[in-house]
Amino acid sequence: MPQNFLACDREQELLLPPSLREWLPESHLAWFVIDAVAGLDLEPFHASYRRDGWGRAAHDPAMMLALLLYAYAVGERSSRRIERRCEEDVAFRVITANQVPDHATIARFRARHERALADLFADVLGLCAQAGLVRVELIAVDGTKVAANASQHATRDYEQIAREILDEAAEVDEREDEAFGERRGDELPPELATREGRQRWLRDARRRQDERRAREARPVPRSRAKRLLEARRRLEEDLEVERRANAEYEAYRARGVMKDGRRFGGPPKPYRPPAIPAGKINLTDPDSRNVKTPRGWVQGYNAQAATTEQQIVIAAEVTVDSPDFGHLEPMVNATQTDLAAAGVTARPHVVVADAGYWHQAQMDRLINRGIGVLIPPDAGKRKGARPGWDGGFYAFMRRLLATDFGGELYAKRQGMIEPVFAHTKFNRGMGRFLRRGRAACRSEWRLIAATHNLVKLHRHQTATAAA
Repeated sequence: MPQNFLACDREQELLLPPSLREWLPESHLAWFVIDAVAGLDLEPFHASYRRDGWGRAAHDPAMMLALLLYAYAVGERSSRRIERRCEEDVAFRVITANQVPDHATIARFRARHERALADLFADVLGLCAQAGLVRVELIAVDGTKVAANASQHATRDYEQIAREILDEAAEVDEREDEAFGERRGDELPPELATREGRQRWLRDARRRQDERRAREARPVPRSRAKRLLEARRRLEEDLEVERRANAEYEAYRARGVMKDGRRFGGPPKPYRPPAIPAGKINLTDPDSRNVKTPRGWVQGYNAQAATTEQQIVIAAEVTVDSPDFGHLEPMVNATQTDLAAAGVTARPHVVVADAGYWHQAQMDRLINRGIGVLIPPDAGKRKGARPGWDGGFYAFMRRLLATDFGGELYAKRQGMIEPVFAHTKFNRGMGRFLRRGRAACRSEWRLIAATHNLVKLHRHQTATAAA
């Protein structure tokens, strides 16, 4: 008797039309993303399309949004790889209903709806709140360095940019001298010197123009000279900001009295701006900066996040400063803004953060707003005590951190936010931004955080249904 195997006949034609509902189980993440998108307000996405029905038909924004959300949730961000998976992956084919959007269409959708994708974070946070996952009595704030889509070797200072502009201009002059010789270069060619020749050329030009209009327009990349000029302009703007700030500071010093009543010693020294702007700028991504990581310096951004005890991200922002100093109060404000947009009326009671967030003035303002702050002094890495550590509220915070309750409360910080960064950067492979510019990277970071919350919500509902 022969062995008994299930038949595998790839030549067998389907006798009944296939149903997408049979391709994936009902508990699959793809169906959850589709249902979540169906419950969102997509008017910001629809607003950028024509309402009169004219023009070439576009892909449904609901389908494109579900495709992006699912792709980011499983760690797939490249538009070309997303296009390929729309052909090869069953879950992607279910989301697109067997359509295969072109990679350029996917990339343009992501760029076109940059603001709407960033605002989507609050909508997903609202879904998590409805499921009871957003409890904000204790929140953790921290930042992680994310590499930019740029190379450190593309960083230049003002003198290097000016030198490259002059060198490129000299190369252009040399090429034009070789091509035109003693001529100016804008003379009419011989075929346009006569009336008959100009009429013939105009007929050919109209024909070429009609053919060009029939083809799809493609974006023209910026030339190197334009990028250099833009980088030079940014450095000059930074210098002007520095000049205005110093002028305001000199006006403050001219009063001669500090806030505590002490007088300045001697007359104020006038600010002398440098002859050329200081600092460097990256030609590939001018908004990115050289930020420090435990493994060295990288060209990138400081991605900030605030999370709950359930590892739900309730705020996600992007800064260009390498240290976390000065970002405690802005992140708490962003948390309250996103919670309000998500329809959550509760506010944080206690904020925990590492020593890099110690900012006495910001901590004072948060405490006056009724929000507790727990930040250690980190005396082992600093010489001397933190400002204000020996008095007032900070003496109480020092005693609280020394107790078992305070120690356990602060010990939750690492388990609240560090796994979120680890899952995002290593499990989902999102250690580098794909887009360029701070606004684009902020939109991408908030989309990453939104898909993290979607995955957490899906797992919560699956576990609840199984129980």
